[in-house]
Amino acid sequence: MYQLVLVRHGQSEWNALNQFTGWADVELTEKGRQEAKEAGAIFKAHNLEFDLAYTSVLRRAIHTLDIILGEIDQVWLPVHKRWRLNERHYGALQGFNKKKMAEEVGAEQVHIWRRSYATPPPQLETDDPRWQRSDARYAELSDEEVPRGESLKDNVARMEPFITEELLPMVKTGKRVLISAHGNSLRSLVKYLDQMSDDDIVGFEIPTGKPILYQLDENLKPISREFLEA
Repeated sequence: MYQLVLVRHGQSEWNALNQFTGWADVELTEKGRQEAKEAGAIFKAHNLEFDLAYTSVLRRAIHTLDIILGEIDQVWLPVHKRWRLNERHYGALQGFNKKKMAEEVGAEQVHIWRRSYATPPPQLETDDPRWQRSDARYAELSDEEVPRGESLKDNVARMEPFITEELLPMVKTGKRVLISAHGNSLRSLVKYLDQMSDDDIVGFEIPTGKPILYQLDENLKPISREFLEA
């Protein structure tokens, strides 16, 4: 039996402000840091230990992982940062308040952008400073790989090479893996592991700071999926 644990980063500054965040690199709030500490306490209560960890290249996920590893006294753990674990890119919506956007274009349209599977948000123009083309973290990527706005379907496609070529082969070696990432990148992983339908995954919620424990069989198919409590 193989183990894989997922945790969504704690509350970020833009979560607290109800703003579309995506690839914007915002920090955790004090509540978010506390959520990360509580996640670490849950791991300790369940006697969970890890062999390595993955995170995105965004600070809210990185700092959540740092706090967790401190809480479980595993700060020495090898950590791999992967851009494919970044949050879904919200395109031209990034930085806008969700409620105000609903007032401007209608709640139904905002709901479609947020919760449909295949409808992307409005795309960023290539000269928009919110496009991360010039960010050093993505210097090795092609223009096509740096998104200007993604649907959940796009996010799933972006995650698949990481899942199939790196993550699952690593789990197959027997390594106990912890992933600190984002709501939509983790939903993409859940969809892949559980072979969840397009309709079901859009309604699947992953709360901030609440770990998910997967037990996988010899074929890396889920035996169980459990939200962990202290």
